Formats: sequence, C-alpha cells, structure tokens
Amino acid sequence: MATKPMTKTQLVAAIAEAMEADKKTATAALDAVTGIITNEVSGGGAVTLPGIGKIYCRERPARQVRNPATGDMIDKEADKVVKMTIAKALKDSVNA
Repeated sequence: MATKPMTKTQLVAAIAEAMEADKKTATAALDAVTGIITNEVSGGGAVTLPGIGKIYCRERPARQVRNPATGDMIDKEADKVVKMTIAKALKDSVNA
C-alpha cells in the first residue's frame, strides 16, 4: 500500500539530521540543488544523481491527439518534456 509522499518540510528535517546541521542550512542546500537541476535541464542538459537516476529534457515531435470529450483529432505542436531514468541501484533496493 502506498504511503503519502515526503513533504519539503520532512525532507529538510531529514537532510538537516543527516548533515548534522540546522534546518536553515538544509533548506539552502535543497534549494541550491533544485535550482541547479532546473537550470541545467531547462537549458537542454541533463543531470545525473548518483544512485538515484538521470534527469533530462526530451523533445516530442508534433503529432495528432484525440480530444476524449468529442473524439475529434487535434494537431498538437512539438513540445519538451522532462524525463527521469531510474538508476539500477535504486531499482534493486526497491525490489529487494
């Protein structure tokens, strides 16, 4: 059964405990990592988080999609999506 996802407050508290630092320092560290990942991926790059996975941006070509309400086909422009490939170490730890 799935549990609720960890909130930012809980994550900051866990980081502070692991770093043996205060919550202000942990919040600054989390915000810095988030900002770096956002800037790199939005610029077309990729970020590898060792033991977790790789976050990257992928372009999707223009295509036709169906409107589920009416059944009409609509032309959708090309766009970009953020993808994440999960590392084998994380997969193995979840399936162990």
